[in-house]
Amino acid sequence: MNRKGIHVLILICLFSVSFNTKATNDDFITKGDIYFKLMRYLDAIAWYSLDSTTAEAQWRIARADVCYGEAAADNIKEAYFRKGERAARLAIQFDKQNANGHTWLAAALGNIAMYEGSKAKVRLVTEIRKELDIALNLNPKDDIAYSILGSVYRELGHISWLERNLALAFIGKIPEGGYPDSEKAFKQAIALAPNVMRNWFELGLLYQYWDKPDSAKYAFNKAKLCPVTISSDKDRLTDIEKYLKDLE
Repeated sequence: MNRKGIHVLILICLFSVSFNTKATNDDFITKGDIYFKLMRYLDAIAWYSLDSTTAEAQWRIARADVCYGEAAADNIKEAYFRKGERAARLAIQFDKQNANGHTWLAAALGNIAMYEGSKAKVRLVTEIRKELDIALNLNPKDDIAYSILGSVYRELGHISWLERNLALAFIGKIPEGGYPDSEKAFKQAIALAPNVMRNWFELGLLYQYWDKPDSAKYAFNKAKLCPVTISSDKDRLTDIEKYLKDLE
């Protein structure tokens, strides 16, 4: 069966389930999770959307939107990151205590920041930090939140003293953070989820910034051993080979 035929079959199944009184919200989420693990993010969103009035469905929609956007063509990336932001905000609206809603709002905003000007970037970084603090307060074992926090601290550490002072004069105060904070956050993420490629990959990028080539090589080689669990991991594997070659 070709891909078009598969999508038609899924739509038929969704239509049938929507009229099946025995189907529950848990069924929709379970089906969506299956497709998410298969990296079929649009199919996952279709299932989650059948349970669109709960925080558990909305943060999963946000996650799928962000993961799809990261691997999508350049001309549609931003649209999916913004969809992810909307879904994450809905999750928080439905349940402010849902840690995943805050984590994936931070993830969506981090990607959206790439499309914004300097003032908006400062505002977004401040909001990202706030959302990650809330997420980790609600769930101290959230490796994804620690990993995103590590990336934020790394980029903050990459800003020079002069750039910080210029920013203060023209666009507002940039949040504090630096390479040691980034390393600590990534190591916490790795301790919680040692087989997640992003954690090791982002740590490798930190060591590149920090001019620690041996540590960067180690982190990138550890990343290579991790399984591909989301679509963007495939791009990471390509980048790892490039970075390792540059470090030779």
